Amino acid sequence: MSLIAIGACYVDTILTTPHYPGEDDKLRASSISRRRGGNCPNTLEVLQQLTTQGHSDAELPLHLVAVLPQQRSVASQQIQSAFEPRVNLGHCIYRQGFEEPASSYIIKSQTSGSRTIVNYNELPEMTVEEFTRIADNLGPKATWFHFEGRIPDVILSCIRYLRQNFPSVRISVEAEKPARPGLQELAVEADVVFYSKSWAQGKGYQSAQECLQKQSLLTRNASLLFCTWGQEGAVALETQTGNLIHRPAYTTPEFSVVDAIGAGDTFIAGMLYAMLCQGDKWTLGEKLGFANRVAGMKVAQEGFSGLGKALESYP
Repeated sequence: MSLIAIGACYVDTILTTPHYPGEDDKLRASSISRRRGGNCPNTLEVLQQLTTQGHSDAELPLHLVAVLPQQRSVASQQIQSAFEPRVNLGHCIYRQGFEEPASSYIIKSQTSGSRTIVNYNELPEMTVEEFTRIADNLGPKATWFHFEGRIPDVILSCIRYLRQNFPSVRISVEAEKPARPGLQELAVEADVVFYSKSWAQGKGYQSAQECLQKQSLLTRNASLLFCTWGQEGAVALETQTGNLIHRPAYTTPEFSVVDAIGAGDTFIAGMLYAMLCQGDKWTLGEKLGFANRVAGMKVAQEGFSGLGKALESYP
């Protein structure tokens, strides 16, 4: 039993500012921080905490498949030291001749609590052939493959390869960026789909419920669909029964938004943990509530440390 997450790994530089600068403005940041980022790496960072602290009958080895600079580069060494040994990076793809990692430059506004992200990535993307070699190695022991919704044409071929050669594995995908073509096709092939609010609104949906009900008509393989909607919480849909469940966003009396970067990745981590490690012990409503809880705790703090505490006194 193991989980393999496939997606980009970034190094984030985060500037916190009083407000967003206007064009040609000069603005002093109140703080700067750097940390490892990327959707799947964020999800795995939270998952390793939950699986270490959680009480379940199942062990869950975690693997990251990402394109990184050459293995001896400073960036790759730092990324490896941040993850190993709890997350296995042995199947990452190292690009010889490249020293710089994929990078994000993030401006976070204290006034609005929102953030603007500028990405830079010169690393050649993963190919289907590279993935199939990795899948042949990991597939016989794998339980779950989770894909970030990027390079959809490549990922679609990867999913179809898994279906043909390892039909017992479960596959989840994330549909996050509304302007990225091909995510609908990925959703059609997956067992579990995670939709973001921005993706749903980009498709013209007015609520998480509407998104899932209409998507259920298009996703022939999926058994579960999820859609997060910010402060309004999240919704889950069991496609076979049509059972639609809503859980409100996690909050406490002293709650305030501190750092929303990676909230969606944390929600996915919470849900993957609940499905893979708690199984039938928790109802779908309890799983959804837990994913909201760990995501809400993340929003209320800087970074991802200490999120294993979400398991205390739960459910």
